[in-house]
Amino acid sequence: MWVISRKRKVLVTGANKGIGYAIVKGLCERFDGDVYLTSRDPVKGQEAVTKLKALGLNPLFHQLDITDQISIDNFKKFIKEEYGGIDILINNAGVYANQSLTMGEQAEYNVNVNYFGTLNLSSALFPLLRNNAHVVNVTSSVGRLQRIPSMDIQKKFKEPDLTIENLSKLMKEYIKTAKENRHVEEGWGSNAYGVSKVGLTALTMLQQKFFDQQYSNKNLSINAVHPGWIQTDMNKTATTSPENGAKSSLFAALDSNVKGQYIWNDCRIVDWAGPLPQRM
Repeated sequence: MWVISRKRKVLVTGANKGIGYAIVKGLCERFDGDVYLTSRDPVKGQEAVTKLKALGLNPLFHQLDITDQISIDNFKKFIKEEYGGIDILINNAGVYANQSLTMGEQAEYNVNVNYFGTLNLSSALFPLLRNNAHVVNVTSSVGRLQRIPSMDIQKKFKEPDLTIENLSKLMKEYIKTAKENRHVEEGWGSNAYGVSKVGLTALTMLQQKFFDQQYSNKNLSINAVHPGWIQTDMNKTATTSPENGAKSSLFAALDSNVKGQYIWNDCRIVDWAGPLPQRM
């Protein structure tokens, strides 16, 4: 007879280094249950787990590539069979495309991973969320809507009847525009990473609406978090540690009861469509 573990479970994507690694470390120190560190590269993932175990912590590992549907499906099958459900999901996996690529290539790479990869994983795992589960999407300060210059495009992101399907079409439209080198002319700006994170933040708000409509009895929450300007492979000149970058994610996952919000790196709730928040 197959026995499903009822232990509480948390998953962190893209967690073999940087902010993801720091999030796993913080969760292992505070969360009462199994903490899974996932990464695309199994060798790097296992090395990260070994480092954390040397600190007296006990994370578990599973391979997961959010851009590979087979990897997503295998991971979902494992979670469903072993645990039956998820208590916390932290979507940290993301990329910053090399600036030497053409803008079309940057747009496609950033959006396909940061937006569509997160969307595809979420679509697979959301049915496994247990009552009172928390989901965290790690976005960025450039995930604020005002980072897109065109007011007309901003309005499309803020339409009250916007659906996830239409948001995805908008993100594909951006990729097409960038490939045709019309992105600046059309008002998207010149930061492909920023557009991908705007899309992710907007997706977060729509996913909360989905929870409220489809799982109203489960009390599910999802929030977008800005980790700050953190020392990672993406930001080698930054001065803030990954441990500080993990604070907003840990707050959203463990300490907050808000839903469908944009959480700043100091754990303030801010308006994702508003101006840059002032430093405290």
